[in-house]
Amino acid sequence: MTARTLYEKLVADHTVLALDAQNVLLYCDLHLMNEYTSPQAFAGLHEQGRGVLQPKQNVAVVSHIIPTHAVAPRVIQDPASALQASNLKRNCDRHGIPLFDTNDAFQGIEHVVAPEHGMIRPGMVVICGDSHTTTYGALGALGFGIGTSEVEHVLATQTLVYRLADTMRIRIDGALPLGTTAKDLVLMIISRIGAQGARGFVVEYCGDAIDALSVEARFTVCNMTVEAGARGALIAPDQKAIDYVLARAPDIDGTLRAAALADWAQCASDAQAVFDVEHAFDAATVAPYVTWGTSPDQAIPIDGAVPVPAAAAAGVARDSAERALRYTGVTPGQSLCGLAVQHVFIGSCTNARIEDLRAVADVVRGRRVAHGVRAMVVPGSGAVRRQAEEEGLAAILRAAGFEWRQPGCSMCLAMNDDVLAPGTRCASTTNRNFEGRQGRGAITHLMSPAMAAAAAIRGCITDVRTLEVNHVYA
Repeated sequence: MTARTLYEKLVADHTVLALDAQNVLLYCDLHLMNEYTSPQAFAGLHEQGRGVLQPKQNVAVVSHIIPTHAVAPRVIQDPASALQASNLKRNCDRHGIPLFDTNDAFQGIEHVVAPEHGMIRPGMVVICGDSHTTTYGALGALGFGIGTSEVEHVLATQTLVYRLADTMRIRIDGALPLGTTAKDLVLMIISRIGAQGARGFVVEYCGDAIDALSVEARFTVCNMTVEAGARGALIAPDQKAIDYVLARAPDIDGTLRAAALADWAQCASDAQAVFDVEHAFDAATVAPYVTWGTSPDQAIPIDGAVPVPAAAAAGVARDSAERALRYTGVTPGQSLCGLAVQHVFIGSCTNARIEDLRAVADVVRGRRVAHGVRAMVVPGSGAVRRQAEEEGLAAILRAAGFEWRQPGCSMCLAMNDDVLAPGTRCASTTNRNFEGRQGRGAITHLMSPAMAAAAAIRGCITDVRTLEVNHVYA
């Protein structure tokens, strides 16, 4: 038998019908929905008099438009947003689809909620009307985002017309130095291969550095891989990933457990499998990374300098860099260290899990947020929020001057009432720094939770390695 990559195995296992050389009808084990990409899909379904084929293989979450103010019960005041949430509830009630609604104790960001409840398992195909569905590759599941018309098709058939991707392997060996994280690692990779460097590919990560990462850190890597244009990201499940799933999936017991373990053991690329493209990086060379521009690949190590656009060949890359510099107001050759920030946002599906909040608490314990800086922490889910409170993290953050808020997407994309004012510069743990992403005219610098915490304390972009940090939770 021809050697196959993990991606090729997953696609083959879920192919209902080969349509042609490039397209298959793909079965989807789980479909996640949110309030803003599903309304038109349900409307189209109802116009045709169709139902939902597999209601229990669909799960919905209110996450993007929900306010995160620290008050309960939560009320969505914006009429349009409230309508989106009520429509989602009505549609879920009509079709028997499980819903994490506005005031559900387990509500949160879909890409945080699904894994923590054991919904994501190795070997699955998971889809969602959100590009960061690549997150689930951390558990050996093929996750990817889909459009509204595709959401309708999945609701009706639990299948998707899927165009096959090319394969890429990224090997990262070595150990990450103290003070650097998975977020720094993936920002480094994106800066090296470019925002379109993985376009059309499903990326499989491997190597000593990946093996050493926690499952939550792997979520961060797979989540951000879409920012290099990837159609998916995968990490073959090891014992760490299997233990993570089993701890959250009590239904996998007895003979089912034995069958699952046998199946998951096959979730790896064959030794002789051939990838279309391969890259290799040394984790030991990674420093804390920060974005200087308006694309995640416009990033530099904190001890580096903002690039000079004229040094690049004339064309799209140079034009993009020049426009980014005009928007962010930084200067070619400048160090980002010492650049003042007015806002710090810690949250999003990239970095709002319990490990991220522990890292922030490590940095800010016994310190105070700098004068003139507004700092927010938005947990990724109700479960994360409660755990952080039980561990004393919330108390540490509040004592340092952080706002401790309710779960949701919040300021990641300014689709709610957490919006930056024009000209505000923000140190952010999110995944995108596009123009206006966090508010019209606002400037976003992507970085790790530890780096964002250091920026909050110093009032400027800071190399967290220069602070004395007591790694209580490491």
